[in-house]
Amino acid sequence: MYRFFLVLSKVFAYLGGLMLTGLIVMTCASILGRKANELMHMMQAKGILAEPAQWFLDAGVGVIKGDYELIEAGIAFAIFAFLPLCQMTGGHASVGIFTDRLPARFNLVLRALIEVIFAAVLVVIAVQLASGMFSKLHTGQTTFLLQFPLWWAYALSLTAAAVAAVVGVFMAGLRVAEAVQGRAMIGAEQ
Repeated sequence: MYRFFLVLSKVFAYLGGLMLTGLIVMTCASILGRKANELMHMMQAKGILAEPAQWFLDAGVGVIKGDYELIEAGIAFAIFAFLPLCQMTGGHASVGIFTDRLPARFNLVLRALIEVIFAAVLVVIAVQLASGMFSKLHTGQTTFLLQFPLWWAYALSLTAAAVAAVVGVFMAGLRVAEAVQGRAMIGAEQ
């Protein structure tokens, strides 16, 4: 079962990475388009290669319409897409300055408690995202520029958040089993 959730977590991390890569490329293209548009307008105003400048302007060279809306939706998905792998590998920030000196049994119980809290938080986030998605679905709200339904972005994020919640619950169960048995079944950072 651990291997299944690890593979699922890696798939979502790759999807999150692809989303971030796409957003980076889009942002760069939008910035370059904005600067090219400014340059074409300046060239046209000064009469420098005015016809080619007008051709580029007519072709639509400029900022990508709705880039902020797309970034907002895509970043939310990417954040939630990385959470399952972070849960599986123990990638959350931790400070072991005090706990490293404590008995192994205490650390197992502490790790289980932390995983249970993380799982509860991830489940609450997924439930709230689902509630928000259904609210946006029923009201029919859309984005300002692109006019795509807001619930699409919520649904995309909810998919990754639901996987994060399921993985969090699995890891909490595994860490509680470790605490009860008094031995580590998997490493803290595996």
